Amino acid sequence: MNVGTAGDGAGDGVKGAAVGDGPDAALARLVAEVRSCRYCAPQLPLGPRPILHVSTTARVLIASQAPGTVVHEKGISFWDASGDRLRFWLGLDKAAFYDTARVAILPMGLCYPGRLPQGGDRPPRPECAPIWRDRILSHMHGLRLTLLIGTYAQNHVLGPGLMTERVRGFRDYLPRGFFPLPHPSWRTGAWEARNPWFPEIVLPALKTEVACALDMERSGS
Repeated sequence: MNVGTAGDGAGDGVKGAAVGDGPDAALARLVAEVRSCRYCAPQLPLGPRPILHVSTTARVLIASQAPGTVVHEKGISFWDASGDRLRFWLGLDKAAFYDTARVAILPMGLCYPGRLPQGGDRPPRPECAPIWRDRILSHMHGLRLTLLIGTYAQNHVLGPGLMTERVRGFRDYLPRGFFPLPHPSWRTGAWEARNPWFPEIVLPALKTEVACALDMERSGS
C-alpha cells in the first residue's frame, strides 16, 4: 500500500488506505496522526504541512532534510530543481521516483522550517525526527537501501561527521544499508566541480545500488 501526505490532503494524499488491523492500516493510521501534528506550529512561518511518501512495501528510502517553499506549496517531495538533480543521480524517471510502493521519502523535518536571516532555509525542526521517524520506520520492513541526503540526515543516523568524507567513503556504509549523498541543491554543482570523483565513481555505484534494491535489473523496468 502507498501512503503519502502533504498536510492538508494535497499531493499524494493517502492512496488506497486500508481498513482493519493489518500493517497497511496501521501505517495509514499513523500517517493520519502525522497529518494532524501541530507540535512546531508556532515556529513554522508558513504553518504546518507535513510532507512524506511512505509505504509498507518500499525498498528504497530517501532520507532527506526538510521541504522547501516549492515543495511546501505543491505538497510533493522534491517537486523542484533539486528533485530533478536527485532523479538524475539515481537514474530514475518521475514515474519510478514517485512510485511510493517501491520508493519512500521521509525527511528529517516534515514541514517547511522557514528561512535563515542570512539566506537559505533553516535546518529541519529538531523536534520532528525524534517524534515521528522511528514510529514510521517501524512499519517499513522491506527497506533495502536508505539514501542519507545531506548533513542533517547523515548526522541523525550516523552521528556527527563530515558530509564529503562520508560520500567519498560510501562503500563503508553499504553493509549497513546506507548510502550517504550531498543535498542535490543548486549549490552542489560547485561542490561536484571540486570533487570530480563524485560523478566519476559515486554516481555509477549509486545507480547500481538503487537498481539492485528495486530489482530493476532483474525486471527490466
